[in-house]
Amino acid sequence: MARFHRRTCIIFLLFILFICSMMMALKTLRPDRAGFGDPFGLGLLPELQQRTTLLENKHSPLTAAKEDSVTHTNNLHSIALNSIKTSMASVRKLEEELPSPNYNFHVFYYSWFGNPQYDGKYIHWNHPLVPHWDSKIANNYPKGRHSPPDDIASSFYPELGTYSSKDPSVIEAHMQQMRSASVGVIALSWYPPGMADENGEPAEDLVPVILDNAHKYSLKVTFHIEPYKDRDDRSMYSNVKYIIDKYGGHPAFYRHKTSTGRTLPMFYIYDSYVTIPEIWANLLTVSGSQSIRNTPYDGLFIALLVEEKHKHEIHRSGFDGIYTYFATNGFSYGSSHHNWPSLKAFCDSSNLMFVPSVGPGYIDTSIRPWNNHNTRNRVNGKYYETAFSAALLVRPEIISITSFNEWHEGTQIEKAVPKKTGQVTYLDYKPHKPTVYLELTHKWSEKYSKEKEQWLM
Repeated sequence: MARFHRRTCIIFLLFILFICSMMMALKTLRPDRAGFGDPFGLGLLPELQQRTTLLENKHSPLTAAKEDSVTHTNNLHSIALNSIKTSMASVRKLEEELPSPNYNFHVFYYSWFGNPQYDGKYIHWNHPLVPHWDSKIANNYPKGRHSPPDDIASSFYPELGTYSSKDPSVIEAHMQQMRSASVGVIALSWYPPGMADENGEPAEDLVPVILDNAHKYSLKVTFHIEPYKDRDDRSMYSNVKYIIDKYGGHPAFYRHKTSTGRTLPMFYIYDSYVTIPEIWANLLTVSGSQSIRNTPYDGLFIALLVEEKHKHEIHRSGFDGIYTYFATNGFSYGSSHHNWPSLKAFCDSSNLMFVPSVGPGYIDTSIRPWNNHNTRNRVNGKYYETAFSAALLVRPEIISITSFNEWHEGTQIEKAVPKKTGQVTYLDYKPHKPTVYLELTHKWSEKYSKEKEQWLM
């Protein structure tokens, strides 16, 4: 009898333990509240949460506990998968609609603009008026600085307004515009970390974002190294090492395949002529004391040519090529279209690349009011097409475009719109659409590709 009682007690205890275990298991299936808000962050999805509440009211507590957990998980997986599918589909659709990138078309790009929303203040849109070096002439022109958003340091007004280069939607729009123009390579204006031009703020931290967005549109990024205080062979070695170490592994990092079969990073060096050839030779010749040649940091270094004498200095310095940058036909020896054939011949005989720079026009009187004589009218796109025609005549390996968005100098191909304020009437692209210079770039990119096939035959 005693044994029967003991057995009954043991069975009863086991039954209680079983019931407790079941209750705990059900509890873990549907906690009332997670530690930091709704389970799986569902508080961020009010529509889904509302749907869950309706399910709870419809079913019994036990059934709801089991089904609700499964429903949450399935819904979250479904939302995540649909989001990824939608994103991938939109990118694929965009890739199909946009023209192919031409990696022999490089466009100079500036990420130095800022506004109060993203930067706490306006940057570059409020550029000061630069006084003439002759005080007698300077006294005849206004002084001060621009006051955005209606008064900006440009003769044109951007469709995107006084944007910040940090704005993700702006970066996205710029990549779409460049790709629509069939440009393949962004020549990004670059200063070392912590440095900027005298009117800007450091922007090196934007490079990863620009690389990521460029890759999304199958664009590549090369670096346009700006002049900075005490730039020399040693600092340039550090700059190149930094860029290659930090960004060289990114799929959007540009490398150019040379005629010898080597694939090397490319660097445009702005105002290279400011530094004497002997300093550059330390970096760019095999025997130089700071030689970068035949190291993991070797590359193609393209110097800016302004005067005719610069071609000999560039060759002596050990550079790999020259570019002309300025979009002002006749302004300098290098920017004058009629000098391009002789420059190309010199480069061919000296084993240098010749990269002519074409532009849609030039007007910088918004920041240099005394510089009217260097204005180049766009002539409704004819000036731009004339520049492309002159460039194609010399059969260059690469054509550079000045610029995508150098608004201060009016060389931009970015979309601009008509605008009139109480202070100024801005220039515009009428009678054409805001996209006209992107469309012309695409037209000449296709023409270049077709003609290049003939050159190679």
